[in-house]
Amino acid sequence: MANTYIEERAVELARYVIENKSTVRETAKRFYISKSTVHKDIVERLKVFDRNLYLDVKRVLDENKAERHLRGGMATRRKYRGEDSNK
Repeated sequence: MANTYIEERAVELARYVIENKSTVRETAKRFYISKSTVHKDIVERLKVFDRNLYLDVKRVLDENKAERHLRGGMATRRKYRGEDSNK
């Protein structure tokens, strides 16, 4: 029973990431769980029982990783301009 819940959660998290092009951090906030849990579910657990979904979510995560430095720079820019950082 516990495995079924974890598998369902992993699938739900992966679908959310794919549909919203969401980051691990954004997904964790949305589902009120830790970033570690999101990462473990969609990178380690999902790979075992749904390879195709894993490959789809991995593309989004790889894209996010490639763009990470851009988002960081934009956040710094907003910080020093005094803008709200939650946008």
